[in-house]
Parts: sequence; C-alpha cells; structure tokens
Amino acid sequence: MDKWNRSQPARLGGSDTVVWYNRGGPKSGRGIAWTGRPETYYAQPLIKKSPWKWQIVLYFFFGGIAGGAYLVTTLAHFLGLGKKNPALIRVGRYTSFFSLLVSPVLLIWDLGRPERFHHMLRVLKFRSPMSIGTWVLSAFGICCGLTSVHQMAEDGFLNWLSPISRIFKALPVKTLETIGSFFGILLASYTGVLLAATAVPLWARARYILGPLFLSSGLSTALASISLILSLGKPEEDALDRLDRAEIATMVTELALLSSLPSTLGPLGKPLIKGKRGALFTCGTVIGGVLLPLLGRLGFRISRNVPSRTVNIVSSLFVLIGGLIMRYVWVYAGHDSAQDPEATHEYNRVEWEELTNKQ
Repeated sequence: MDKWNRSQPARLGGSDTVVWYNRGGPKSGRGIAWTGRPETYYAQPLIKKSPWKWQIVLYFFFGGIAGGAYLVTTLAHFLGLGKKNPALIRVGRYTSFFSLLVSPVLLIWDLGRPERFHHMLRVLKFRSPMSIGTWVLSAFGICCGLTSVHQMAEDGFLNWLSPISRIFKALPVKTLETIGSFFGILLASYTGVLLAATAVPLWARARYILGPLFLSSGLSTALASISLILSLGKPEEDALDRLDRAEIATMVTELALLSSLPSTLGPLGKPLIKGKRGALFTCGTVIGGVLLPLLGRLGFRISRNVPSRTVNIVSSLFVLIGGLIMRYVWVYAGHDSAQDPEATHEYNRVEWEELTNKQ
C-alpha cells in the first residue's frame, strides 16, 4: 500500500466512495476505489483465521470433561462421599482418565508437524496460553494418571502385579488430587482463554467470558458424563441426587454467562448468533444443552420426585451434545469473524472508545 499516495484522495460524485491514486496523482488516471473507508489490503482480510479444525473442537470438549470430572471426584472424595458412594468416585476418576488419553492425541494430530510435538515442552512461556496449556496438560496428566492407577489397584485390576499394586495403593492420593484439581481447573478453562488471547474480534471481545464459560461447560459435561455412566448401571440414588444438585448449579452459571454474550459482543457476535451457526448455537447449546435439562431437573426437584433412569440418560446426552456444539460453533464462528474486515474495524473502534472513556 505504500505506493498509494494517501495525501491525494478524491471522492466520486459526492458519495462515500474514496479513490486513492498512486504517486502520479489524479492526472495519472490510476487508482483504487473503496466504498467508505479502506477495509482490506489487496482485497485480503486484515487478519488470518486460525487453522484449527475438528481435532481442536474435540480436544476442547474432552479436555473440559477430563478437568471437570477430576475436580468433581476430588470434591466428592474430600467430602467423604467415597465410603457411601464408591461408584461415584470410581466412575469420575476413570471418566477423567480416558478423556485425558484422547486429548494429547487430538492436539498432536492437529499440529502441522506432529513429530515435533515435544518442542512445546522445551520452553515455558508465561505470556503464551498455548505454551502454558501444554505444560498444564502434562502436569494434569501425571496427577490424573497416578490417581487412576491407584483406583485400578483399589479395584483389583493390578492384583497380578502384587508388589507394584501395593505401591500404587500406598500413593498419597489426596495430595495428588489437590495438585491435580488445580491443573484440572486450568485445563478446563484455558481453552477459552486461548481463544480470547488472539486478535480474532469475536474471541477477543468475549475475553472476560470465555474462560469462565468453558470452565462451567466443562463441569456440566463432566457431571453429565458421570451421571450418564452411573445411570447405565445400577445407580445409587444418593449419588445421583448429589450429581443432580451440582448439575443445576453449573447449568445456572453457564446460562448466566451465555445470556451476557449478546450485550457484550454487540454486532461482533453476528457469526455466533446469526445464520445457520447461530441457529445451531441457540437451539443446540442454549436451549437443548442448558435450558431444557435445567428446567427438567428443576421440575423434578420442585415436585420432589426422583428422575427416572431414562430421564437422566436423555438429559445427560442433551448436555453433552450441547457442550460439543458450543465448542464447534465458537471455533468456526471465530473463523468467520477473522475473515470479516469490518468486524476487525468495529472491534478496534469499540476497544478504542472504551479505552478513551476510562482515561
């Protein structure tokens, strides 16, 4: 663009169309016209969209379940529910572990050069959410793996390795759970922070919401996973009751965060709220994944009836599908936002106005 002399604009017919001429000026007859202000450089978007595809969507989903399930199980263990509801602790630990196993596979698969994944562990950059996320995933994996092996030893799966089984049973599991829960919270929430740390207008504008939203969604999908697995077997009514209360609390929080998006995003929320993806987000996540399961559970709670196994299974599936849809829509709506130069201008304008108003 340096070859265009911005000191010599000309308007066509008094309209908003502006022509920028080259150094020869208007007499050269060579120029480029834009309607309104210049929006792109050489007809290209102002920023690049992320290369993330379905692997990252699934990584966000399973990472949220892994971190959320580990935190739920730790709280249940610390509250002394392990003796009364051993199945709750067992299912929670295994759910977290198997969700964790899928996460690094998807993350490495998404890399342009998968064989170089270990380069992410050579340095730790505190200003890079991706670098921090790699280390969080590694630290959480160690704690979650040791806790799961301890559970396997307790369940008798390692009796054929008698000396090793005794060692795993003697692990300081509560210490591991305390450390692992900290990294589990980071794992469930950092995916939202990772999106917000970019220049994509949609993601950057929602920077104060994405972290808490992904954390609450991770907890709700983790609770739904545990409830679903317990309902497929012989569930303990006390365990399902406690899970039901926890799900109501997380879904209320998630619904409150979702409700704040339209006012926070304004016109920048168009890729998320409008069109086919907007309909999918509204129907699949807000209504199907949060509102309907929440109203259903509140209805049973008010009527003091115990939800049947079928109701628990259907409600859990709705929450899981809604959580997956939410991550899909956020990732691909961000792609659309990055490709829209007007969104970049609008984001810069809004941020500048807020900055000047604070001063």
